[in-house]
Amino acid sequence: MSTATKNHIGRKISRIRELRGMKQEALATALGISQQAVSNIENSESIEDIKLEEIAKALQVSAEAIKSFSEEAIINFFNNFYDNSANNGQSAFGPIFNFNPLDKVVELFEAKEKLYERLLQAEKDKVAYLEKLVKNNQ
Repeated sequence: MSTATKNHIGRKISRIRELRGMKQEALATALGISQQAVSNIENSESIEDIKLEEIAKALQVSAEAIKSFSEEAIINFFNNFYDNSANNGQSAFGPIFNFNPLDKVVELFEAKEKLYERLLQAEKDKVAYLEKLVKNNQ
């Protein structure tokens, strides 16, 4: 990759936007400009620092992250993540859970039981209140 391509800020913005799952129209709306203006920015080799800060904020990254963005770094990150996954929760037979799935099921049932108890108590409170109203009106 040539130096000109590596330092093309518009391409970096475009790639970060794509990685964030954002369309040009959404970025344009966030910046208060037209989609065509976003297209022009993404075709620019450089932009003003103030504009870069605005774009970074809209993309929810820092301006420095845009400046230092590298496609190779992203690829290396994911390759390293995948390579290390065998040591971090993977085995030849599938994932190794750091929790007991049965414990999670028990937690779910306990949560439902507590919810049921609260609902039942609320209904008992309503009945007691209605009985009190009926008794006072007689």
